Amino acid sequence: MPVVYDDILFKNGFRADIIVEDLVFIELKAVEKIVYVHQQQLLTYLKASNLKLGLLINFGAPLIKYGINASYGLKEG
Repeated sequence: MPVVYDDILFKNGFRADIIVEDLVFIELKAVEKIVYVHQQQLLTYLKASNLKLGLLINFGAPLIKYGINASYGLKEG
């Protein structure tokens, strides 16, 4: 996914796991526990992609319903 930083275009800024309908950014993990850095990573991706909604899905949780977390990025302006 391209990223613009300080008026410089990086063609391969980062690789998104899944983006749905250009509306929802989905970050997939397979870890024992989601920690603060995982949530911050998702927020950074939301800012870079100008999307408002992100889901952090952890397949390492005992049940998938415990591994789904939503994050809301705030648009500037």
